Amino acid sequence: MFDADPKARSDLKPGTVYALIGDDKWIYYVQVTPEKKLGFFRRRDREIATASDILAMPVMSVVSVALPSITRALRGGRWKKLGRFELSHWLCEPRPEVQWPTGTLDVTVWMGGKPSFETRVEDPAIQDMERMAVWDAEHHIAARLTTDFGGQEGEWHIGGPIFRERRITEETAARFPDQPWHKLPADWVPTDVR
Repeated sequence: MFDADPKARSDLKPGTVYALIGDDKWIYYVQVTPEKKLGFFRRRDREIATASDILAMPVMSVVSVALPSITRALRGGRWKKLGRFELSHWLCEPRPEVQWPTGTLDVTVWMGGKPSFETRVEDPAIQDMERMAVWDAEHHIAARLTTDFGGQEGEWHIGGPIFRERRITEETAARFPDQPWHKLPADWVPTDVR
């Protein structure tokens, strides 16, 4: 844990970099994008790295995180603001997101805050795109980073990219076969094994 700061406030100005404590006391890093999303770098350390080393790493995921939860994480010592730096070139362009309404296999791909096109959830072109969601900095992000980083096996119910969200849907249907709201639609296309 970092030192608690009871007066800390979240900062979503583009270029702001945070370090955060993940599972097994790994330190992960994130930078705020121009869209006020958070880009998590494919790097983890036991001690805080320099900004230049952090920003040289590729980005493994870009997600929306609830602003009040960032403030709580900062105040509780789970996150630490490192400062504001030049935006990583990995985060200069907006990334597509997939809006997948419950109960349908039809999805809308959004780019730059606007709907771009419609397709179905099994479309191979969207499998690595992020499902639209807002994550909690304290309760969700640590497990999400463990799963994204891939150093150890993540929990089965951690979503994010469409291919993982599809696996969760399949696993939930298998675990609860007697509950009709978890049944897979008749035209469900099984998730390919990655």
